[in-house]
Amino acid sequence: MTTRPTFQRRTVLAAAAASAALPLAAWAQQPPIRIGSTLALTGPLSATAQVHKLVGEIYVEDLNKRGGLLGRRVEWVLKDDQSKADLARTLYEQLITSDKVDLLMGPYATGGILSAMGVAQRYNKVLVHHTLGVPSLAKYEMQFPAWSLGSDPGVTTTNTVFEALAKGPKPPKTVAVVTSKFPSIHFMSMGARETIKKRGLQEVLFLEWEFGNRDFGPIASRVKDAKPDFVWVGAIGLDGNLLLDAMKKIDYAPPQHFYLYPAPGPLVTLPEASGALSVTIFEEHAPFTSRPKAADFIKTYHERAKQANFPDTSVEVQAAASFTAWQILEAGVTATKGLDDKAIADWLKKNRVETIQGSLRFDGPSNYGDDLMRIKQVQNGKWVVVYPPEFSPPGVKMTAR
Repeated sequence: MTTRPTFQRRTVLAAAAASAALPLAAWAQQPPIRIGSTLALTGPLSATAQVHKLVGEIYVEDLNKRGGLLGRRVEWVLKDDQSKADLARTLYEQLITSDKVDLLMGPYATGGILSAMGVAQRYNKVLVHHTLGVPSLAKYEMQFPAWSLGSDPGVTTTNTVFEALAKGPKPPKTVAVVTSKFPSIHFMSMGARETIKKRGLQEVLFLEWEFGNRDFGPIASRVKDAKPDFVWVGAIGLDGNLLLDAMKKIDYAPPQHFYLYPAPGPLVTLPEASGALSVTIFEEHAPFTSRPKAADFIKTYHERAKQANFPDTSVEVQAAASFTAWQILEAGVTATKGLDDKAIADWLKKNRVETIQGSLRFDGPSNYGDDLMRIKQVQNGKWVVVYPPEFSPPGVKMTAR
């Protein structure tokens, strides 16, 4: 999917929908509330960032149909950071100083989020973000995570992965760890290595690659030679697709395999991805779909993702995290009845926000709350939660080759 360069400029969404919610005269009497952000609309992170872009469009349009914020129309000022953290920093400066936005929304991926966070701190702005992978790096007191992976996911989330495997059909004894050096991915993969040791498993291979690498042939060969029971892949974006393609070329299929933060749509469409595991906070089945607003969002997302020619039109972890971020920001503004960043931050620290993920709190270390990460698997061309079992569809269990 291509991205037109117009996204470098301000993107104003949902102005037309506003007229359906309030008389035109009422909208005209007040200036719009402008929310600024960047996304990796181009570059190596673009496949996943397109999901966040679509979710933001859906949310802002619906928000304006419901009357906007504080009775004012909402405009989303979106810029392309090209998957570059340094560029994200510059663009957030522009959003605050030149574009004079009222509120901020975080970008996609840890590097960009940390850059945006530094700018938000300089100007005392609230920053809600949806995909920061290293919670300990979030030092700013007015930042709020929408991705409920807890304050220490290197321990808690990685333990959940191996706990699920231990209770699965073929508990592994040997593990290969191959990982990108992308900061949040590397952090989690190092946590996995510690979890492997603590559980008495044998690490038979450890390999790293530079972020942006596209040659996975040598890595696939090393994995095949190591003959692991389980392969932990510290993947981000299309890394998982490229590695699976390289494995296919040498006629190798791992017995059990896990991909940390893949581009979920492109991965699930590969026949070679059958049985692949990953982490999630939301999937399109009960009990997740019974949460308020979930069903309507899923329906709209299906329609819009199909129009955008997405390879997978289902709502999962990335879309849910993005939707949650907008829910958090709306809740803070609505509850405080204003746009004062300090007031919004104080309220969020003291109150829970009901989201499609569940009930989130922000009173833990670095404003993180509970680790709500679950384990999902590709089965019959779809992602389904397989652990904990109370979050699985009826009759679904983890499978292994």
